[in-house]
Amino acid sequence: MPDQLSTTFSALADPTRRAILARLASGEATVTELAEPFEMSLPAVSKHLKVLQRAGLIARGREAQWRPCRLEAAPLQDAADWIEHYRRFWEESFDRLDEYLKEVQAGQKPGPNKRPR
Repeated sequence: MPDQLSTTFSALADPTRRAILARLASGEATVTELAEPFEMSLPAVSKHLKVLQRAGLIARGREAQWRPCRLEAAPLQDAADWIEHYRRFWEESFDRLDEYLKEVQAGQKPGPNKRPR
């Protein structure tokens, strides 16, 4: 059984699902409203919604005949937290590279521990 983070990233792997989440970030919408910008059938959009719902990224309500979808952002925060660790890694790597390049451009011979990693 996949962990929640894997399920979240799997759901986010599809551009249609990411576009649906972007639309839901501005408020609730029906399946018909969510399907409007896409050239696909309502059943195809519903399949995307089921993937997002299984990942915990959306919730579907029921108000009479209207079944609004809304964004559930908690799994996105978990993904952002995981990515944050790697953002710091890349920033530190770029900072070391920047320092190295400044030394090279200034004509200094970089020390043995000054090479970019």
